[in-house]
Amino acid sequence: MPAFDRAVTSASGAASSALSRRRVLATASAVGLGAAGLSACSDSGSTTTDSQGRTVVEWWHIQTTEPSQSVWPERAKAFEAENPDVRIKLVSLENDAYKSKMTALTSSGKLPDIYHTWGGGVLEQQIDAGLVEDLTPSIKPWADTLMQASLKPYEIEGKTYAVPFEIGAVGFWYNKALFAKAGIKAPPATWADYLDAVKKLKSAGITPIALAGKEKWPGMYYWAYLSMRIAGVDGMQKAADAKDFTGDDFVKAGEHLKELVSLRPFQKGHLGAAYSTPTGEAAAMGNGKAAMELMGQWGPVVQADAGKGIGKDLDFFPFPAVDGGKGARTDIFGGGGGYAVRKGAPKAAVDFLKFFMTAESDRILVKEAAIMPVVKDAQSSLTDRNLKDVAEAVDQATAFQLYLDQAYPPAVGQEINDSVAALIAGSKSPEQVTRSVTQVAKSQ
Repeated sequence: MPAFDRAVTSASGAASSALSRRRVLATASAVGLGAAGLSACSDSGSTTTDSQGRTVVEWWHIQTTEPSQSVWPERAKAFEAENPDVRIKLVSLENDAYKSKMTALTSSGKLPDIYHTWGGGVLEQQIDAGLVEDLTPSIKPWADTLMQASLKPYEIEGKTYAVPFEIGAVGFWYNKALFAKAGIKAPPATWADYLDAVKKLKSAGITPIALAGKEKWPGMYYWAYLSMRIAGVDGMQKAADAKDFTGDDFVKAGEHLKELVSLRPFQKGHLGAAYSTPTGEAAAMGNGKAAMELMGQWGPVVQADAGKGIGKDLDFFPFPAVDGGKGARTDIFGGGGGYAVRKGAPKAAVDFLKFFMTAESDRILVKEAAIMPVVKDAQSSLTDRNLKDVAEAVDQATAFQLYLDQAYPPAVGQEINDSVAALIAGSKSPEQVTRSVTQVAKSQ
């Protein structure tokens, strides 16, 4: 989910944007991917043709829930109609399965022609291995049509290695009706207020928080945001540079999360719950069975897909401030969704990305797939109230922290996810979390 200064970027002036990193989730679909899926990827410089002589461009993405699950193939077909000598072969994977497959492919030196990336340390490892195409010269003629903030996660040492299709932020989605029932008059602005709101919801017989404990990354959001609020973005950068997260600020982040866990705020069975299944986190929110979830801007779409959706009762608020912390409530945690191209991929791969991110295509993504626009001329297409709330938070952001499981090397990101999950499950202490993460960081 690297040099940390490339993972943390200023977000002032960032406009409506988003990130489909986790709208992404359901079950692996479209193609049964085992060893056959791995072998389908190409060696550097090779090009595959089909029985009709068309150039085959294999495109791996993580859009496995509606409406984007249908929109992505439609965009591929639209490109094929304009380019009859090209076939776009789509491979759709659930988020965690995708990350696992990509780790294996990176080790093997074989990547898909086009593949989803969140930037940060994972992409940098692939670049260092010589597996990623430098897109700088290819996209230079049209790079200025994109919001510059959306390109930041993929700019490494002055070169651009992926084309963004959204950028966004994580915050709390909440059920206004359930808040009102519990006597909560306004979203909490501080962590103390947040804990008080959890207690009020519990007292009213309402499950305060939906959590997909099985998938680990949703729990990571809490520790990451608390670390940001307490240590500040600068403090997180210093820890990453030093490969040492054992400082008091990170221990305190764990202590605050432990305090939340002690209130038993999550739905029954949360440790085994997935994100987007009919019995998972998103469904609990979408069916009005929980009052809050900490999730990105894709949250409402997945809630409606996994459950019924709660319509006008749904609203959004930023992660609360922590009293005495160095971070600002306007510091945002999130990231960008983009597509990279393997080294030596056919020219048609870059041609497709240019087509995919034209203003006309981006408007379709905004209107039909609830994607926040990254093309400047598509900004006016953003009408969804929920997405506008996130866009406003991004617009007002004082700093932007990339997802920790993407900002850092994969092993470090995985250890953060695993250790925080253990903290939530009660099998690790706040101190043990910081020591485990530090140990893995120093081994990289």
